[in-house]
Amino acid sequence: MRTSLTISLLVLASLGASSTMSEPPVKAPRVLFVGNSLTYVNDLPSIVERISVADGAPLETHTAVAPNYGLEDHWNDGAVQRLLGRERWDVVVLQQGPSSLQESGTNLVDYAARFGALIRSHHACPAVYMVWSEERYPRMFDAVRDHHRAAADSAHAQFLPAGDGWRAAWRRDPSFAFYSPDGLHPTPLGSYLAALVVYGGITGRSPVGDTTSVAGMVIDRTQHRVVQEAAAEVLRDVPRRCGVD
Repeated sequence: MRTSLTISLLVLASLGASSTMSEPPVKAPRVLFVGNSLTYVNDLPSIVERISVADGAPLETHTAVAPNYGLEDHWNDGAVQRLLGRERWDVVVLQQGPSSLQESGTNLVDYAARFGALIRSHHACPAVYMVWSEERYPRMFDAVRDHHRAAADSAHAQFLPAGDGWRAAWRRDPSFAFYSPDGLHPTPLGSYLAALVVYGGITGRSPVGDTTSVAGMVIDRTQHRVVQEAAAEVLRDVPRRCGVD
C-alpha cells in the first residue's frame, strides 16, 4: 500500500511540474517613450520601469528620443512608425517641449492626433506626457497644461500630467528643487515625481508605495511621501482612457 501511494504521489508531482513547465511565461507590458531630453535626462523610462518592479507590476520600457525633437520631428523622421510596425507595444508615451505658446500648442495637438491614430491602429494605447513651463515663465504653466490636455483629447490618449504633479508638490512644500540649473531640465527628484505620474497614469495603480530608492537616490522619507501624494492628487480626476492593467 505504501509503495502504491508513493508511486501515485510521484505521478501527480510529475504531472504538476509538466503543467507548470508548459505554461508560457507572462510578458511584461511594453512601453515606448517618444520624446526629447525632457524624457532622457535622468532616464525617466528607467525610473518608471524600476518603480513598476518595486510595485510588483513590472513594465518593459524602450525609447525613441532625440535632442530638441518635437512630435513633428519624430513624425517626419519615420523611426517611430517603423518601430510601431515592427514590434508589439502596449503603451506609447508622447512628449515634446513645454508648448506653452499658441503656435507650439497647436502643433502639439496636431501631431499628437496623428500619432494617436497610428498608435491605436497598431492596437496600442497612446499617452501624452505633460511636462512643465520654463522656470523663468511660471505663469505659462496653465497654458502648458491646457495644450497638453487638448493634445491628449485630440489623440484619444491617456493624459499624464507630470508638470501638474510638480505644482501639487510645491503647494505642499515650495522648497522642492525640481528644476536643474538650466531652468528647464528636471533634477532627479523632478524626474522621480514625473515618473510616478507616468506610472500611475498608464497602469491605473496608486503611485504611493515603497519606491524611495528606485531613482538611483535615497529620498528623504518626508519628501518621498509628499511627492507621492502629489502624484496621486493630480491623477485622481484624470479620465482613464487606456493603459495597462
